Amino acid sequence: MAVDPRQILAAFLTISMFAMLGNMIKRDHFDYFLTTIQVQSAVRFEEIKISATSAPLNKGPWKPENQQLKQCWTRPLSKGRWQSNGLISFSLTNGPDRHVSQIADAVVIARYLGATLVLPDIRGREPGQKRNFQDMYDAEKFMRTLDGVINIVKELPPEAVSRTPAVVRVPNRPTEDFIAKNIEPIFRSIGYLRLATYFPSINLKSREKKNADLDSSACLAMFGSLELNLEIQEVVGNMTERLRTLNRKSSDGRFVAVDLRTDVLEKKVCNQKGIEGRRFCYNAREIAEFLKKAGFDGNTTIYLTQTWWHESLNVIREMYPYTYIKDDLIPANKKGEFLKPGSAELQRALDFYVCTQSDAFVPAVFGLFYGNVAGKRIASGRTQVLVPTSPPPDFLSSFVSKKSHLAYSCYC
Repeated sequence: MAVDPRQILAAFLTISMFAMLGNMIKRDHFDYFLTTIQVQSAVRFEEIKISATSAPLNKGPWKPENQQLKQCWTRPLSKGRWQSNGLISFSLTNGPDRHVSQIADAVVIARYLGATLVLPDIRGREPGQKRNFQDMYDAEKFMRTLDGVINIVKELPPEAVSRTPAVVRVPNRPTEDFIAKNIEPIFRSIGYLRLATYFPSINLKSREKKNADLDSSACLAMFGSLELNLEIQEVVGNMTERLRTLNRKSSDGRFVAVDLRTDVLEKKVCNQKGIEGRRFCYNAREIAEFLKKAGFDGNTTIYLTQTWWHESLNVIREMYPYTYIKDDLIPANKKGEFLKPGSAELQRALDFYVCTQSDAFVPAVFGLFYGNVAGKRIASGRTQVLVPTSPPPDFLSSFVSKKSHLAYSCYC
């Protein structure tokens, strides 16, 4: 009986693939299961082609997401039906990187004092610019998450509208001693405070736990209460999806988010040096060279937290052609709302949440944005936070390498 040569070839390929599989198992190369081998048959044997359609996931400097950490704090005990001792109001300012800290401080203070917290508004950088909380965040989720931990009302009760609150300046992350000495006496006397949080320093490192109840309240507020409203979530989702699909040459749709804004680089703080002589800011050329040093090739997709293109950024696009900004990514029907003058807080919200979802994050400016993005990433297992000041070859942020970020006091 005649033997079809094609059957012989098929049998040979089958045996070869089983041999390769056995070899991979012996060497523990399970990553290669993700490589797809396409066999295209034709009548003539020489037209048969075997091709790999994707690269191994561990190619280049990319690190897999860590296993998501577990919550190592317990939800504060519910106080049941509230008998409020008074009111506390405040405003969110300067974008979501500050909002996260401002919310945590207000919740801790309200919990300690047994006060009712009034849902904050959101103030812009220019006088008179004001938004409602729900214009950026999910108000129902916020109130539901903190239900029983503190009492929250959406607006001032009618009897309090005509009253004038005592304005209290509060440093970021106030201690229990500070609240007892500087805030509680005023609150007991007047019963209506307005908090004005300021940031004497950027301190997001873990500190010794002293009050488990207040520490748990801070963890819940910082990592569990704030969520963008559905409209902004949709825009963030569209932006990240485009970043993963615009560049077919990028490694498995991954991208690096870089917090680099030309307006910040022009400020005086960028010419100063911080602890151990370290710089606060890095320009476009320095960041491009850092990305290359860290091992990202020219096909890497880059997201810059810049709204409009600036000629000083050309050096990055020359080295990394697949570099994008908000103007490139925001859906056309949303640009009028998100890119118009006076929308800086909305633009910064998009930056903040894209940076928390990217496969790697690189801050060109060291400040609260970097710290709070790092915290969100640590809590979700996305720990590839790379900074020019960290040692090679990993360039991993000390927040992660030394587990010095306060997120590690909430998740472990």
